[in-house]
Amino acid sequence: MHRLRRWFSGRSADQGLGWLDILRLGLVQATLGAIVVLTNSTLNRVMVVELGLSAVIPGLLVGIHYAVQITRPVWGHRSDAGGSRTRFILSGLALLALAGTLAAATTFLFERDPRLGLLVAVIAYVLIGIGIGASGTSLLALIATRTTPGRRASAATITWMMMILGIIVTSVVTGSMLDPYSHARLVTITALTGAACLLIAFLALFGIEARTAPVDSGPAEAPVPFRDSLRDVWQDREARLFTLFIFLSMLAYSTQDLILEPFAGLLFGMTPGETTKLSGTQHAGVFLGMAAVGIGGWLAGRHAPSLARLFIVAGCLGSAAALALLVTAASAAPHWPLVTTVFALGVANGMFAVAAIGTMMGLAAGGRTNNAGMRMGVWGAAQAIAFGLGGLTGSVVLDVGRRITTSDREAFMIVFSLEAALFLVSTLVALRIGIRRPAAAVVTPLSDQPVPAE
Repeated sequence: MHRLRRWFSGRSADQGLGWLDILRLGLVQATLGAIVVLTNSTLNRVMVVELGLSAVIPGLLVGIHYAVQITRPVWGHRSDAGGSRTRFILSGLALLALAGTLAAATTFLFERDPRLGLLVAVIAYVLIGIGIGASGTSLLALIATRTTPGRRASAATITWMMMILGIIVTSVVTGSMLDPYSHARLVTITALTGAACLLIAFLALFGIEARTAPVDSGPAEAPVPFRDSLRDVWQDREARLFTLFIFLSMLAYSTQDLILEPFAGLLFGMTPGETTKLSGTQHAGVFLGMAAVGIGGWLAGRHAPSLARLFIVAGCLGSAAALALLVTAASAAPHWPLVTTVFALGVANGMFAVAAIGTMMGLAAGGRTNNAGMRMGVWGAAQAIAFGLGGLTGSVVLDVGRRITTSDREAFMIVFSLEAALFLVSTLVALRIGIRRPAAAVVTPLSDQPVPAE
């Protein structure tokens, strides 16, 4: 009973985060997802359908919030030097909630003065990007520095699965509350969602940072200037390689976001409802892939860090193989088991993505200096840029391919082939991380060094 009580306790024997604390921080990540889904999905739909705006407008607004997240290294550095990551998490979340409500309120402005509505919407989405960057980067840095190496893979899985859960719950609850639709109802629901998320995050974070200690860092150091901290990260070969891996893999991951449903509709004759279900099938696969990594990491215990490489490589190669099958599906359409193929793609995507996040946490906590926030910021910026470019790249390549080949089938084959190639290159980069380590290198999740005893 004592061991079980210690397993669930907020403070483990080695001063790292307990499983209950990890679940609580996952709940904070869920609140981030809950607010973002309203701005990235619900509001996009309202702009195009109810307001009759061009689809490029919400697309550009979402791109703006990704572009702004290039500031993540700044927020990560500030959380390193500020003494309290909790303060940055809550401040960023509060800004995100307010900006999300402001974005929803632009629906009134778009009806009266589209130019003014667009101007205010741009401001709102800039603030949304800042809020996500400040809160999300600080949260991941907190998890990375306070979680023991053997638990990081599972912690990453729990965190991201709870974010997906937050998105699902918010979509279902707010979707039912929005009918019958009105702009006032949208603003009210967005504001209430933001307030509820902020309260939940405050309760979930309460006391965690104060009663846990960093598990991998050395003695406390005086804060270093931003430029010096950034230089430290970029001079680290492992960090540079991982930044490249994050960019390439997440670019490949997001390139099919905007074209998968059109692919199913054009070549397989699926209805809008059927393509929506297909997207749900893919996310179900992602969820399963993440769960597999989490369970594998939990069973591996202290050997979980060395297992991360296996999951990353398997996930990237599996994603490339699934995309190769989609190339075949395009040539064989409509006679191909598309649902099964898309589900397999989701599983592989989930495996590599969550394993990469767990690895990110380990590399952030294992730097030469105590600048986990800066490291998480650099990689978060690379991820955000890749996500922003991914959907655009897929759409542009598809349009260019259709113009050159005059064939939807061949155009989709070109895009899926490009994605598969990006995943193969990502695999090669991942395999090089940890090969030539300096003599004083610290333990990283992609190395085969033994993990210190707890």
